[in-house]
Amino acid sequence: MVEPAMQLVNVEKHIGKKHIIKGLNFSIYPGEVFGFLGPNGAGKTTTIRMMVGLMNITKGDVLIQGKSIQSDFKQAIREVGAIVENPEMYPFMSGWKNLIHYSRMIPGITQDRMKEVIQLVGLEKAVHEKVGRYSLGMRQRLGIAQALLHKPSILILDEPTNGLDPAGIKEIRHYIRRLAEEDNVAVIVSSHLLAEMELMCDRIGIIKNGELIAVNEVHEDDAMDKTQEVHILAEPLDKAKEVITASFGTDVQLKDNQLIVSLDRATIPKVIKELALQEIAIFGVQAHKTNLEDKFMAVIGENAIE
Repeated sequence: MVEPAMQLVNVEKHIGKKHIIKGLNFSIYPGEVFGFLGPNGAGKTTTIRMMVGLMNITKGDVLIQGKSIQSDFKQAIREVGAIVENPEMYPFMSGWKNLIHYSRMIPGITQDRMKEVIQLVGLEKAVHEKVGRYSLGMRQRLGIAQALLHKPSILILDEPTNGLDPAGIKEIRHYIRRLAEEDNVAVIVSSHLLAEMELMCDRIGIIKNGELIAVNEVHEDDAMDKTQEVHILAEPLDKAKEVITASFGTDVQLKDNQLIVSLDRATIPKVIKELALQEIAIFGVQAHKTNLEDKFMAVIGENAIE
């Protein structure tokens, strides 16, 4: 069995009389991208700050490769690379010199390793330019390169695509997936861009009011017997509804001039065949796949997303 790269064990945070984080328990594994979602004030950034030691944990522990961030901080944090909010660089220095400056803080980082991470994030052409001339996407990539210099087994990124244009978002998503799949890095990403999280992540943890309320696989296999919501556009609608109800014993809703019915995949062609036999005109059949936004709203509601 694969051991977790990071575990949160009954993590709590109290600030004064406020109970901010309430007994978080979850694990992140090598080679996966784990998304962290929640509405405004849910506790995402507070949790991430506790993960990297920027904020004290009131109760519980964070284990990084089995090492406690509470009792063995130096050894535990060696395994972590992180960007919390925005990567801060010296704008009057080149990207290369920024990386050299950072590498001096950690023993054992060679120039070959610096070149390796520069190539990984695609900054070979721009690395000798001053950072002040970088686009936001280039600064984000340089920040990821900096976080990866010491070969961490865990990478934590708080809003890594914040402020980027679509091309920049796609680039960062590509690098994050590559890190997880090729280098077996466990990546934890906090973002409010649900469509991007769906493309980027393997699993999603949803937090609300300081509590973890769901951990879901993003891409669940569509088993043949899995029930799906099917939208049917047909005429006459009333007759079609009667046929489906009578023949298949399932509830049918009428909404926006179409029928909505829950069916397993194997039954869908049988329904279409029966409607055709009853001389009902079928103009469209669409199986509605639940996306990340649907799942998020189902457990969170219509709150704004941080």
